[in-house]
Amino acid sequence: IRRVQDLCKVLRLPSVFEGTAVSYFQRALQHPPFRLVSLEKKELLVGCCVLATCRQHNWPLTLGTICSLLYAKQELVTSVYLSLQKELGISVPALSLADLVKTHLNSFRLFQHTEDIPVPFVEDKEAMLARTMQVVELASETWLVTGRHPIPIVTAAAFLSWQSLQPSARLTCTFTQFCKAAGIDLPPPARLRLKELYDVLLRMAAELAWLKVLNLDKKTVVKYIGDLLQHRIFLLKNAFCAVDVEEQQRAAQAEDSPSNPPAAAGTAPDNGHPLEGKRKAEGSRRPLLPPCLLQPRKRLRTAALSASDAAVTGDEPISDSEIEQYLRSPEEIRAFRRAKAWQ
Repeated sequence: IRRVQDLCKVLRLPSVFEGTAVSYFQRALQHPPFRLVSLEKKELLVGCCVLATCRQHNWPLTLGTICSLLYAKQELVTSVYLSLQKELGISVPALSLADLVKTHLNSFRLFQHTEDIPVPFVEDKEAMLARTMQVVELASETWLVTGRHPIPIVTAAAFLSWQSLQPSARLTCTFTQFCKAAGIDLPPPARLRLKELYDVLLRMAAELAWLKVLNLDKKTVVKYIGDLLQHRIFLLKNAFCAVDVEEQQRAAQAEDSPSNPPAAAGTAPDNGHPLEGKRKAEGSRRPLLPPCLLQPRKRLRTAALSASDAAVTGDEPISDSEIEQYLRSPEEIRAFRRAKAWQ
């Protein structure tokens, strides 16, 4: 109980939270799954009671924070946390994405000038929070958040937001240098999330009239993130098509059918077909689908069955000698004879 109180003091939680967390811990110890466990799991139970209390009061506390404070593995803490909810029958709401962004950015060291942080790297907290929220919302609308761990996405969005607020002084800073200056760890999937965000931004930039003439790449597109976010709904509608992939394939097959006469030699393709340019533009747009559908994982090929294995159907008769080899004890033999006599 003293450890529950100490953890609440470390997190600077209100006194009401402390009482609720202590009551959860006392109730949990009345159940055998928590009373008859190792001391390590009881220490993890302390953090899980505090986490459940914070979630119920909409206090932005992540599971990763509890793991770092208790020096525990996330998988073990998760199992204890789920067992706590099941045994006590408590309902714990999920942490909203907006609260998670705010909590994660609170741990950054970029909002005050120190000896370790150069002056161009210091940023206003409210401005960076607002821009990061917009980038995270864009990631959510383009299926980059669904089914993923949110911390790598929030970290990548914070990096892009930080660069876009002062691009002239920050474009040369790498993702690793940014995390080191902010005093946070770089999650391994964060680089992949950053690459996916670059892809979305470049597709949106190709739809803006004053950006089409520029040869943008993943470095220079950061300068125009503010414009892209301002016209986000319009650009997403133009950059991604809503039709199904199968419909696109049918349309392509219909266009390639012999019923369509080929264009004359030396004639521009748009002259004979006024809608040719529009069809090409629509064909270059991919559907707005989750990455798991656009880039599915390759399935392992199963080995082909041999002729003898393929001939086995499972309906073959079982011989008496095969049955007798499974009868080991005299009791089983007597029971088998008794059952055979009843037949």
